[in-house]
Amino acid sequence: MGGIRFPHLGLSIPSMGKSIDILGFSIAYYGIVIACGMVAGYFMARKQALRLGDDGEVVLDLAMWDIIFAILGARIYYVLFSWDYYSAHPAEIINIRGGGMAIYGGVIAGAITTYVFAKVKKLSFLHLADVACGGLLVGQIFGRWGNFFNREAFGGYTDSLLAMQIPKADVRSGDLTRDLIRHVVTVDGVEYIQAHPTFLYESLWNVGVLLVILLYTRHRKYEGQLFLMYLFGYGLGRVWIEGLRTDQLTWLGTGIPVSQVLSGVLVLLSGGVLIYQHRKNRI
Repeated sequence: MGGIRFPHLGLSIPSMGKSIDILGFSIAYYGIVIACGMVAGYFMARKQALRLGDDGEVVLDLAMWDIIFAILGARIYYVLFSWDYYSAHPAEIINIRGGGMAIYGGVIAGAITTYVFAKVKKLSFLHLADVACGGLLVGQIFGRWGNFFNREAFGGYTDSLLAMQIPKADVRSGDLTRDLIRHVVTVDGVEYIQAHPTFLYESLWNVGVLLVILLYTRHRKYEGQLFLMYLFGYGLGRVWIEGLRTDQLTWLGTGIPVSQVLSGVLVLLSGGVLIYQHRKNRI
């Protein structure tokens, strides 16, 4: 088994597997990373709740529901827009050990869950969304490294400074483009594709968005502002990064990259509301 290489940076991770065996059980690194992201995201959301004047305990109640339904939503979104495969392999629908989660499905499901939670608890949905978005970003930052361990969510061929080489045998055939195959390189008898590490781009982008939100938290002028900043910031990066990826989910066989289009719509809507509220609060 070959490792993952960043040839222009002189970095190499030899013989990296996709799982670890503990007491006879195989546990995927993907799952471990996602679990760590959930825990870290909870603590971030709790910290934000305290900074915004809330009792941090409400975050634990919300997180328990959000995590459950976000996982379901992320899987449903992925399966829905990969239906050509799953309709022929229905038993694979419940197999999430190998990946197959779409963050926008998780965001949509989480937002709906938060709205229902707010209604039941007689709390402000927009305020809870402000509290939760920092934790959501932390979960996304961790989650992209789950993609790294799974050798997925990479881009097309590049020879840039951050170019990443992955053993061709470790990659799903559907994620390989003609351009990637044409530029295959062989190192020590192992064939590698060379691609954009889009998981890394998005993880670093999300770190930047998170820092902006954390720095602005105490300057929040209205409920929902931080959540709007999240939608705008994350969507802006995703529009660009999604266009590089080779594993885009498309709109029911049309070839239209659904997550890229959704990102663009969210950028326009959230950006419009942010501008409107800025002018309104300036008057």
